[in-house]
Amino acid sequence: MAERVQLLTRQGCHLCVVAAETLTRIAGEEAGLPVELVDVDADPELRAEYGDLVPVVLLDGREHSCFTVDVVRLRRDLGLG
Repeated sequence: MAERVQLLTRQGCHLCVVAAETLTRIAGEEAGLPVELVDVDADPELRAEYGDLVPVVLLDGREHSCFTVDVVRLRRDLGLG
């Protein structure tokens, strides 16, 4: 089970808002894990690697899903079923 959940985002991204809500509900409320929001535009390396892919879900630093949250996979990878 993952211990660290991050969402790579940027301001003005409507998909990022939806992804944050989904992650907060599943990872935060159901799995009890804090969700860290990371603005890719604040870090040139993150912007170069992920800037065209946001929102990006990272579990323990590894890319889990891009553009949308893969809810079925996320639940499985968080040990929720």
